[in-house]
Amino acid sequence: MQPFVYNSQASRVVFGAGSLRHLVREIDLLGARRALVLSTPEQRSSAEHVAALIGERCAGIFDRAVMHVPIETAREAREVAARLNADCAVAIGGGSTTGLGKAIALESSLPILAIPTTYAGSEMTPIYGITEAGLKKTGRDARVLPKTVIYDPELTTGLPAQLSVTSGINAIAHAAEGLYAQDANPVMSLFAEEGIRALAQGLPRVVASPDDIAARSDCLYGAWLCGAVLGSVGMALHHKLCHTLGGSYNLPHAETHTIVLPHALAYNAAAAPDAMHRIARALHATDAAQGVFDLAQSLGVTVALKDIGMPADQLDRCAGIATQNAYANPRPVERGAIRALLEDAYQGKRPAARAASD
Repeated sequence: MQPFVYNSQASRVVFGAGSLRHLVREIDLLGARRALVLSTPEQRSSAEHVAALIGERCAGIFDRAVMHVPIETAREAREVAARLNADCAVAIGGGSTTGLGKAIALESSLPILAIPTTYAGSEMTPIYGITEAGLKKTGRDARVLPKTVIYDPELTTGLPAQLSVTSGINAIAHAAEGLYAQDANPVMSLFAEEGIRALAQGLPRVVASPDDIAARSDCLYGAWLCGAVLGSVGMALHHKLCHTLGGSYNLPHAETHTIVLPHALAYNAAAAPDAMHRIARALHATDAAQGVFDLAQSLGVTVALKDIGMPADQLDRCAGIATQNAYANPRPVERGAIRALLEDAYQGKRPAARAASD
């Protein structure tokens, strides 16, 4: 076995159908008394439900979380938290809401309690992202890792089937890149393969029956594992491309990950054969890249960047941004090859199968 370093993330996880009922207890365990509830405008009703549950512990609701955390929104939320004397934030929703909570914590060290309603996985990571002047900048800071995460599968039944699929494949991306990360370790590799397996088995059942709590539980379990991988090891080409596309062109986060992942895997396939074997095994497929593509396509979600608003004349610029700075990736990042990858993703082309010896 190769030498490795493993750092565990200090988060408390409360998992199970109906576990939202423990919210007051969990706020008390944080030593908090005034919680600012965060949500997107679309999930205002969920925020109001949380506010009603915690009663006098609610300092207020901030319902303006949006994708990619614009710096202006982050500043406004910090000011609101300070003005209301909030001593914790409760973020209910997906990655956008959790990301806003992290932006608050980054400057104030306010503890975050996350209640995911999607499979984004952001709640298990110390990674934050803020978009300024059209560029999304990411970083790692222990202060932004949510202290407590409540996983209640019942809260995910309102996530439409198609959004469930893209959110789930977004989570699979975290695990897939974790398997070939520069700092990969056997513990996180176990998490990664199990997370991919759980999501690959759960997502088709969610599409068939969106109210299936057992299927929702499997997906949320998989998302937790995949998020833990994202929080513990480095990411590579796929995440760099998605941050570039999302931050620069305001493309929808989960859909972008869903479209790009098969092509990023195909790009890295020959340089990371063991990772590709484990991904394919978890998907019950013969090829990792094709397995992800086929899963997405079979579940009815778009597989082409052209269908989610990516301008065709910006592919060259995107390839340039994605290759500006060096970062760890199994295969060298070459602008021409990245441009070809983006073209395939733009057109929605099925990746070619690649043998491990290629």
